Amino acid sequence: MSRSGRDGPVAPTGVPHSATHRHSDVTGGWLRAATFGAMDGLVSNTALIAGVGAAASAHTVLLSGVAGLLAGASSMAMGEYTSVTTANEQIDSEVIVERRAFRKHPQAEKSELVAMLMNMGLERDTAVTATEEIHRDEDRALNFHLVQELGIDPSEKPSPWVAAGSSFAMFTVGAIVPLIPYLLGFESLWAGLLCGGVGLIVAGGVAARFTKRPAWFASLRQLAFGAVAIAATYLVGTLIGTVTG
Repeated sequence: MSRSGRDGPVAPTGVPHSATHRHSDVTGGWLRAATFGAMDGLVSNTALIAGVGAAASAHTVLLSGVAGLLAGASSMAMGEYTSVTTANEQIDSEVIVERRAFRKHPQAEKSELVAMLMNMGLERDTAVTATEEIHRDEDRALNFHLVQELGIDPSEKPSPWVAAGSSFAMFTVGAIVPLIPYLLGFESLWAGLLCGGVGLIVAGGVAARFTKRPAWFASLRQLAFGAVAIAATYLVGTLIGTVTG
């Protein structure tokens, strides 16, 4: 039950609240790029060495794996940069459209916001008052409209450089895992595949910490998906090696 103090209402006793709680990155920035990069690096390079290793020497496997790492990391980084930049440019174009509407039809935009606030449960008088206060600052009003209409906030656009860097770094980390035995001098395909499998389990568990899903489920899911790709490329490599051998 709440109580009043000299300076106004006091929060109900016995109800803890933290004003410093934090949310995970859900804007499509570094977390999505890093997760995607790590998984792609693990699966693609483990599958690559499986396919090559089924019909080639350890030296060829190592060379192919390093080439796949560099090519894949660069491709992922450029793809992330282009993707995020394009999405941000699309948001910028929507800002221009909305700002033009603000200048040409200010009252219609205010009426639109009043209707949106009423749909959210506010009384009409409250919605009108809130709309007038929001529209005192055009940039704030514009952001609020876009959040309500399109679900995007122009002030929280992800950085294409962060996305590209995260993707490049994590793809490299993921792709180097199945190459560890070869880099250490062990010419064993199965050791490389084992490292790749362990990497998938660990990566799935780490990703689950951000999604609050059970770590065991996320780990087994990633291992299962990776195993399908790895088995397929190994089979193809074996068949080609048999035909050309």
